[in-house]
Amino acid sequence: MIKLDIISDPICPWCYIGKTQLDRALASHPDHPFTVEWHPFQLNPDMPAEGMDRRAYLEGKFGGKAAAVQVYGNIERQAQTLGLSIDFAAMKRTPNTINAHRLIHWAGLEQKQQGLVDALFDAYFCKGVDIGESDILCDIAKKAGLERDVIAHLLDSDADCQMIRERDAHSRKMGVNAVPTFIVANQHAVPGAQTPEVWATIIADLQTQIED
Repeated sequence: MIKLDIISDPICPWCYIGKTQLDRALASHPDHPFTVEWHPFQLNPDMPAEGMDRRAYLEGKFGGKAAAVQVYGNIERQAQTLGLSIDFAAMKRTPNTINAHRLIHWAGLEQKQQGLVDALFDAYFCKGVDIGESDILCDIAKKAGLERDVIAHLLDSDADCQMIRERDAHSRKMGVNAVPTFIVANQHAVPGAQTPEVWATIIADLQTQIED
C-alpha cells in the first residue's frame, strides 16, 4: 500500500469538496493502492477558543461583505456541481478547530478516521453545527464509533493540544500554506481539491510503477 496523507481543516469547504472528489475516485478504483491518514492544519490558528460570529469572520478575512459573497458563491457553485448541499446560511459561528483536530487524531488511533472526518464535514457544512463545542464533538464521536465518555474526558483536558500545534507547524515549515494538500508516498505534494479524473491518472501511474 501507498500512504496518502491529507492535510486539512474540517471547516475548509475546499477540503470537503476535495474529499468528496477523492472518495469518488477511490470508489471507482477499488484496487487503488492508498492507505489514508488525516493531518491537522488550522486555517485560523489564532481563532478565540469560543470561535466568533461567522459573518464578522468572513468580512474581516475577505475585506468586506461583497468579497466574501463572491468567494463563497464560487465555492457553492462548485459544491452544487458535485451534488453537495452546503448550507452556508445555517452556519452562525466559525469555530476554533483544535478540538476537532484532536478528535480526528484519536479516531485515527482506533482506525475510525474516515467516518469521523465525514461526520465532521456533514455536521458543519450540511447542518451548520458548531464543531467547536465539546458536547457536539462528543456526539459526533459516538456516532463514529468512539466512546463518548472517554472523548468527553479527553476534551476536558489539554491532551494532545501541543502535539496538534506542532504537527500543524511542521506542515507549514515543510511549505504547506493552503489546504487541502495531499502527500503521496511521503514524496509528492498534490495541492487543492483535485477532480476524480486527476486522481484516476495518479492511481494509474502508481499502479504502473508497482507493476514495474
